Amino acid sequence: MKELLKKAKASLGGFFGAKKTRRLSYLVVLGIFALSSFFFSGLVRRTFVFYSSIEGNTVVEDRMIHRAGNRETDLRHYVEEVLLGPASPGYSLLFPRETRLHSFMFRDAVVYADLSESAAWPLNEGGDVFPSLLTLNEGIRRNFSYVNDVRLFIGGNEVFFEEFRRIFANSADNSKTSP
Repeated sequence: MKELLKKAKASLGGFFGAKKTRRLSYLVVLGIFALSSFFFSGLVRRTFVFYSSIEGNTVVEDRMIHRAGNRETDLRHYVEEVLLGPASPGYSLLFPRETRLHSFMFRDAVVYADLSESAAWPLNEGGDVFPSLLTLNEGIRRNFSYVNDVRLFIGGNEVFFEEFRRIFANSADNSKTSP
């Protein structure tokens, strides 16, 4: 009888050990699948800064955007997403709805973005377009570390170039700008 119990325990112990090993292998396969889908999904997280329409302070939205694999296309998609506006209903647009991206270039670590003339229209009476353009400039620099300079144009004319050069003169010190 003792001998039979020993054999039963030995066979059950081997069975439970195999079960644990099988469970561990399932977890490893599941983890590898999750990591591979994360790395090969083609999505990348980008942050967008908008203004709260109630309080007027800055708010940050995180969005997952498809990665094109081309830096210029990724930057263009980002600017187009900014022009679409916030996803949350309590946030204000940076530019009027009519604003479009006429042309876009990324050369020698410099972004050149030409917006339609409607970008110069203030969103509210007595408003200023400078904070919206500054927020776009900061967003590009924050999300794309390989960008050294951003040149924004409205209707083919460069805007606020002296102000932007003064603000971003020392690229390591962006504490003068909003988050």
